[in-house]
Amino acid sequence: MSVRVPFLDLHLEDEELDAVRAAITRVTDRAWFVLGPEVEAFEQEFAEACGAPYAVGVGNGTDALALILRALGIGPGDDVVTTPLSAAYTAMAIVMAGARPVFADIDPERLTLSPAAADAAITDRTAALLPVHLYGQPADLPAFEALAKRRALALVEDCCQAHIATCHGHPVGTFGAAGAFSFYPTKNLGALGDGGAVITRDASLAARIRRLRNGGQSERYYHVEAGVNSRLDEVQAAILRARLPLLSARTAKRRSLAQRYRRALADARIAVPREVDPGHVYHLFPIRTPQRASLQDRLRESGIETLVHYPIPISRQPAFAATSPADCPEAERAAREVVSLPLYPGLSTEAVDLVAEAVRKESF
Repeated sequence: MSVRVPFLDLHLEDEELDAVRAAITRVTDRAWFVLGPEVEAFEQEFAEACGAPYAVGVGNGTDALALILRALGIGPGDDVVTTPLSAAYTAMAIVMAGARPVFADIDPERLTLSPAAADAAITDRTAALLPVHLYGQPADLPAFEALAKRRALALVEDCCQAHIATCHGHPVGTFGAAGAFSFYPTKNLGALGDGGAVITRDASLAARIRRLRNGGQSERYYHVEAGVNSRLDEVQAAILRARLPLLSARTAKRRSLAQRYRRALADARIAVPREVDPGHVYHLFPIRTPQRASLQDRLRESGIETLVHYPIPISRQPAFAATSPADCPEAERAAREVVSLPLYPGLSTEAVDLVAEAVRKESF
């Protein structure tokens, strides 16, 4: 069966392609490829777009999280409470920092880390809370901000799926100590390869992350601590600068398509997770059904591609068995039921209607 509606289309449109090519040429003409003017300019522009005073470009979103934790002094002997429903890289970043991920269950409405469950998971080893703004839906940041303050913990935000999202009108990534972003090509703001960034309101934290990303150097060849090699390169920074001005309009398009899905699926026999906050940026559009496999099979037969984000909770991944993870029944149920429908700025309203009608037909 030929594909009628692909899950995602990463082709660049002509005008954007011209801008990206010009950005790459600018870098090759300058012949400065690492930690140069493009990275510095992108950091300033991205910080402004995110409502934060500082941004630091790094190699990827995983490194962004790990570097935040390290810069906060979190490492061996520390626990970090996080969600089991996310890409496994969230927990891997905690391990990279030398700490232990502790998984607490999700809020079944938001599908993000539950503040109450996180609170119950805190012990005297806990150093930080790490909620993920999953699928573009902000976690309950006011609750986490209050919890972190009450329990004297760091709050670190995984914003890798939530570029320019807001919670209660305030930008994600600015509630806690710092926010981590990914520019993997499928993200709402994607590079043409890997890339990531940290945003923060803390000048000293930003300075330490800048040092850590570059081998712990305070100046060339002088390493004051053992850092890592995690630098956003000039080519990707230039590409991101070319694409960043389009992010606001593309986010509006995602929101418009998502609302169209919501209206069309209002009486379908599937569940659509609620939009808890209007700051949702719809990196993905998940629905829930206990008959996920059969629904996917029938949509595939109709030429409609879907994906599952994520079929195995991180707490059930073999890589984290040694952490003795607690049961997280809401996350495990979501992992059995969630399936993502196509949603991206280039998707037509006709394609949304076709997908929604197919879901309605197959769910009855």
